[in-house]
Amino acid sequence: MKLIIIGGGFGGLRLARRLSNKPGFEITLIDRFNYHQFQPLFYQVATAGLDASNISFPLRKVFHRSRNIRFRMAEVQQIRTEEKKLVTNIGVFDYDALVIATGADTNFFGNHSMAENAFPMKSTVEALQLRHRLLHNFEDALSVKDEAELNKLMTIVVVGGGPTGVELSGAIADMKRFVLPKDYPELDFTRMKIYLLEGTGRTLASMDKRSSEDSRRYLEKMGVTVLTDSILKDYDGEQAILQNGTVIQTAMVIWAAGIKGNVPEGIDKGLIAKGNRIRTDRHCRVIGNMDVYAIGDVAFMEEPSWPNGHPQVAPVAMQQADLLAANLRRIEMKSATASLEEFVYRDKGSMATVGRNLAVVDVPTPKLHFRGFFAWMIWMGLHLMLILGVKNRFFVFCNWLYNYVTYDQNLRLIFKEFYREKKVEG
Repeated sequence: MKLIIIGGGFGGLRLARRLSNKPGFEITLIDRFNYHQFQPLFYQVATAGLDASNISFPLRKVFHRSRNIRFRMAEVQQIRTEEKKLVTNIGVFDYDALVIATGADTNFFGNHSMAENAFPMKSTVEALQLRHRLLHNFEDALSVKDEAELNKLMTIVVVGGGPTGVELSGAIADMKRFVLPKDYPELDFTRMKIYLLEGTGRTLASMDKRSSEDSRRYLEKMGVTVLTDSILKDYDGEQAILQNGTVIQTAMVIWAAGIKGNVPEGIDKGLIAKGNRIRTDRHCRVIGNMDVYAIGDVAFMEEPSWPNGHPQVAPVAMQQADLLAANLRRIEMKSATASLEEFVYRDKGSMATVGRNLAVVDVPTPKLHFRGFFAWMIWMGLHLMLILGVKNRFFVFCNWLYNYVTYDQNLRLIFKEFYREKKVEG
């Protein structure tokens, strides 16, 4: 079977590893980057807690011992399902089966002003750009004479009260408490304001109510102003205008409020569900396409327990990859279609860290809720296990340990040329 996998994220990489060195498969993994990105820790790169290389791993290195997998760094341009061809910027690939695991990107909900001026955080490059702007604002604040301009530079607005927004707000608050006053003794950080805007009635709305209450209490204790039932209407680079008419003067808005699937060209528009996700059956097969599959954030699958689709989180992608790997092996061995397994998502829980010694963890079965230091240790342990590569795990652990002991981290670097070039390319 000539199999092409688009995307080297949690789902695509997991599927490729499950089929590595399995007889009967010739696999091509395609991604626009040549490395796997550990998205749950983007916020630590953005806040100078980790180096970008610590959460990235070369995809080619993953398959050094694989005899049936080849990697190509390419941009997918179109899928021609009738011809069974994939068009990329480096050529056309034929396939017997195609798996779309392209993940999701930032969703600005059609607001072009927001897309132009707010900072997203869905890739390592974007996390580095965010870090650059965050640090550069404080450098600029040292030479600003106008009080209004100074207040803008020292005001940060994070949009979206999900795990990403909560973790990012908490990390910035920790910087404000432990690091920035030492780096910039000339600035008065009692003037620094951090806002977290959430459109629903509570933070971490997808988690247990106790986690929502704990996370809000932790953030407010750390100095974050949490505004629930607050929707950002517009941002022009200087003023964040809320739907209720409130105006926040700020030089930085970080967007963590929504994502949309990265759907390649060539997929029938009638198969696109809410959130720009591709409709699939319970076998991860794209509806109406026998040889095209979709897994992870880009896939929309209904099952009795999840009638509105699965949450766009890494465990869903990895579990779908495991099921699809088993089913593809059955298909390759000419097993009957009736023997294919249907996907059932097993929710093992969710978690979010808020700051130093603070996190929340929910376990659905048995129904358990943890908070504080113990939850923080669980969060760190699980993330260390999921990071790809022994060296990366070692360096992340060392960084965390050093940061915990010293209340500091030596990664607040501003690469001006890198930032300028990336903004031009973007």
